[in-house]
Formats: sequence, C-alpha cells, structure tokens
Amino acid sequence: MRTSVLRSVAEAALRNRSSSSSSHLLRRCYSSESAPERKVAILGAAGGIGQPLALLMKLNPLVSKLSLYDIAGTPGVAADVSHINTRSEVAGFMGEDQLGQALEGSDIVIIPAGVPRKPGMTRDDLFNINAGIVKSLCTAIAKYCPNALVNMISNPVNSTVPIAAEVFKKAGTYDEKKLFGVTTLDVVRAKTFYAGKAKVPVSEVNVPVVGGHAGITILPLFSQATPKSNLADDEIAALTKRTQDGGTEVVEAKAGKGSATLSMAYAGAVFADACLKGLNGVPDVVECSFVQSNVTELTFFASKVRLGKNGVEEVLGLGPLSDYEKQGLESLKPELKASIEKGIKFASAN
Repeated sequence: MRTSVLRSVAEAALRNRSSSSSSHLLRRCYSSESAPERKVAILGAAGGIGQPLALLMKLNPLVSKLSLYDIAGTPGVAADVSHINTRSEVAGFMGEDQLGQALEGSDIVIIPAGVPRKPGMTRDDLFNINAGIVKSLCTAIAKYCPNALVNMISNPVNSTVPIAAEVFKKAGTYDEKKLFGVTTLDVVRAKTFYAGKAKVPVSEVNVPVVGGHAGITILPLFSQATPKSNLADDEIAALTKRTQDGGTEVVEAKAGKGSATLSMAYAGAVFADACLKGLNGVPDVVECSFVQSNVTELTFFASKVRLGKNGVEEVLGLGPLSDYEKQGLESLKPELKASIEKGIKFASAN
C-alpha cells in the first residue's frame, strides 16, 4: 500500500471521530503547506503505545517536528519512522541526558511512558512504578517546555494527572488549561460498542464519557449518544460495563503479551490532533478529557472540553443524565476522589 493511501485512511479515521461537524473540514483547511510549525514530543516512544503513536503522529500533516524520547531503543524507532514521506522531521533521543533536548520547543508533549498492565493487574498496581516516572518527566517538562500542552496517557491517569499538576505547581509553571488526562480511548470504545449494539454506522456515532479513566470511574453517557437508539436498560448497563472493562478485555485476550497498545495509540493520536487544531485556531474543537474542573466537587474530572489556542477554552457541563447515569456518577466519586488524593500525596511526599 502506498504511503499516500495509508495517510488518507488515517486522516479519514481522524475526521470521523470529530465531535462537531465543523471540525470535519479542518484537515483540508490545514494542509502541510499552510499549517503552522508545531513540535510534538512523545515520551516513551519506544514502547508498546509509543511506537504506533509515533507512526500515527508522523502521518499527521499538522506536525512539523516529531521528537521521540525513551530510555532505550529510540534511535531505531526514530530512524524507521523518519523514512515515511510526510511533512514532519523526526529526531530520536535516548537516556536522561537527552531528555531536555527532546523537550525544548515542544508545543505538545504526549506521555505514554511507563509499564503496561498484565493479567490480574489493576491500574493501582501500576502506581508505584509509573508515578515516579511521571514525576521525573514532568519535572523536565517544567524546565524545558513549560508552556507545552501535556497529554497524559500513563496510567493510572486518575492519579498521574494530579501528580503532574503538583510537580508543575512546585516549579511555578502550572497552567490548568494545559494539562490533560487522555480519556479518549473510553470514548472510542463507547462509540464502537454502541454502534454495534444499536446497528448504526460507527462513523456517525458520538458518546460523551465522563468521570475518570479506570473501572467504575468511567461513565459513558449513552442517554446522550447520537444517533439516538431505543436500547433497553439492560443493554445500556451491559454497554457501560463493557466500556469500563475494555482495558481488561484486551489484557486478557493478549494473555500476558500486552495491553491495549494499538487502540490507545489511536486514541492518543486523535486527542493530540484535536489539541493541534485548537492551537491552530480551529473553532469548536470538542473532546472529552480529564482536567482540572469545577463540574463536580472533585478537583479533577473528565467531561467535554472545548480546545483552543491556550489549551482548555471551556470545560463543559454534564448535560441531562438518566437516573442510571446519576447513580453511576455518585458511585464513582469516592473512588475517583481517593485516586486524586493518592496522586497529590505521592507528589507531596517525593
């Protein structure tokens, strides 16, 4: 398959996910000739998520420089990706002494670094390892590219985003508009599962997902799904459970050989694309994300966010909820609150 064909397929997929019709037009508006210079850094680029994410970001015509960083293996990934005949220039960086160079001048930093889940592991099991990795990377971001949008993929997102916020606060660089927990995979799954059950074209589906990014903290709002479908209550409950357990479904299917790396890379690329469009002044770019919020009493919460030139332009409300969703919202709050506090406590103690 020629690269132009592959790129067209990737771009069409990104267009299909847009949450507003206006953003469907944007890929043509920003051709590689007219798009501003934008540097994207991927921290953890040699890993299971990082490699396919690097490929997808290389295909994005809004990226002019692609900086790939990991503790090992990055030169090979960078060399491989760099041969693809698209706009962005690729550079690979390896080891702590090259982290600053990888980050300098970045507009967006995507962080998939850390260990993946294995069968039987919860996101909390990842905490002790990934929390330290996130803290050190965010310390470097505060020093080398404090104005970059930070897209946090490393799990548990419910805790790593608060860790990042505390690190940036200590450094005096925190901007709540520029820190995002990437929950797009929950939206991607909710759309896919809903389309299959409702028998509607998946490219036309939109489902907001709110709350957090683990287990019961993931709350898909199927009552707001479009196109509308008259699914039974038990079908909605089953779709909700499957969306919440989507990561576990993949971990178990891979039988100890990986987690949701490919779908996560796609979701990460979708959200980064939305951030790039926002930075470039595209109007009405809306995605769900885990951000500092006053939508509920919790300090961080995932909901629809309007993206713009400074990151978050507006955190949107939840809209009307069904009784089932209202119950789910109240059920998730204690667990999400505990995860947020766990991240803050870690950052304060280390």
